[in-house]
Amino acid sequence: MTARPRAADALVLAIDQGTHASRARVLDARGGIVTHGEREIALARPQPDWAEHDGEEIVASVQAAVAQAVAGLGPRKGDLVAAGLSSQRASCVCWDRASGAPLSPVFSWQDRRMHAWIDSLAAHGEAVHRKTGLFLSPHYGASKLRWALDHLPRVAQARAEGRLAWGPMVSFLAFRLLKERPLLADPQCAARTQLWNLHARDWDPELLRLFGLPSGSLPASALTCQHWGTLSAGGIEAPLTAVNGDQSAAVFAFGWPEDDSAYVNIGTSAFVQRALMRAPGHVPRQLTGIILADGSETVYMVEGNVNGAGAGLEWLAQHLGRDDLLEHLPQWLEWPPPSLLFLNGVAGLGGPFWRARFDSGFVGDGGAPWEKAVALAESIVFLLQANIAHMAPYVPKLARIRASGGVSRLDGLCRRLASLNGVPVHRRDDPEASARGIAYLAAGRPAQWNAAAQEDVFAPQDDPGLRERYRRWRALMAEATGV
Repeated sequence: MTARPRAADALVLAIDQGTHASRARVLDARGGIVTHGEREIALARPQPDWAEHDGEEIVASVQAAVAQAVAGLGPRKGDLVAAGLSSQRASCVCWDRASGAPLSPVFSWQDRRMHAWIDSLAAHGEAVHRKTGLFLSPHYGASKLRWALDHLPRVAQARAEGRLAWGPMVSFLAFRLLKERPLLADPQCAARTQLWNLHARDWDPELLRLFGLPSGSLPASALTCQHWGTLSAGGIEAPLTAVNGDQSAAVFAFGWPEDDSAYVNIGTSAFVQRALMRAPGHVPRQLTGIILADGSETVYMVEGNVNGAGAGLEWLAQHLGRDDLLEHLPQWLEWPPPSLLFLNGVAGLGGPFWRARFDSGFVGDGGAPWEKAVALAESIVFLLQANIAHMAPYVPKLARIRASGGVSRLDGLCRRLASLNGVPVHRRDDPEASARGIAYLAAGRPAQWNAAAQEDVFAPQDDPGLRERYRRWRALMAEATGV
């Protein structure tokens, strides 16, 4: 019998499956990264508004990333005591519950193929929002599962033969990676199907009927933190003890969340989350949900999202033919800003505007690449600010912003966010917020977590020019959207 490692020596494996890559990180008892592995994945766009992954490629990428991380441990791989899994929340897939084979592409959260059909359900939007905490949107899974049932014969056949499983991508990954092959869904990823009732904490029969989906194929509702099964990958076996969405896991990268902090994670998309220890009630034009349920405690959130963050910068780089745009942007953000504004609907408008299709465009004088890049970066800040301001009446007074994610490395962006809000922005030197957060939950919420991490603090500055540009931008957005 192998001796269990001392608490100080125990290691936890964090798997973070994202839009562009699958990452595995092994962390110690204080949240320090010991080894890491990573594999890129492809995102296909076969038609306008479509965005897909290959399910087998994602499974293989996770297994390869875990194997790489475990290989770096050498003799310490026996110190692994737990694992956690986070993934893209709104991505969904259909699979065969007998073989585990995917029956559809993994529909990315960016996929909007059913936007016209979703528009036809607009009369039900308020009822859907009150039940699910989500604004009616084609980004969520329900409409894409309906599309799969209508258009993919393999899905319809599997349903007829009782072999169909469908739901959040994280449920598919757990099914494929765990020895027990469980059919389970955590509260956060289950909710992103727009079929999960936030109040009943289970699948909602009326929502299934609204979207025209049969019952019986969705995973069972589970807790965020529980024994999910035995992860078998990379030559190791470890209990999977936490499953969560990537953005909700990121809130826990700093340890237990503070109710007077806004957690802003800026990657391909960006999110503002406020963690609450009680149910927030109905928050118009914002998202609400559960980011932790362990059977004894529940942490709720109010959330606003920005679809065109890193995705917007990538779009502009391609539009301008400037592969060096991200390389020069930090310097450009230090120059006197142009008056040019950007109305950012890249990948659709999220909160608080909610437009699946929105024509992005520049407004004002100036058309040099640097001016457009700065205007787009400021649009990310402005969209974040619009969400923060909209949720303010429903949450405790804001004391600070905690920023993470790859795009948060832009100092000029963080300074602007601090100046618009009048509170400091605290940025840790680690962009791996999702992996660190899911590791914290899987490790049992250690008291001393990531305590030694360095932190940059951006104090708010008096910037009347920035406030005026935001005022003009907000008025243009109100004119364009009515919000």
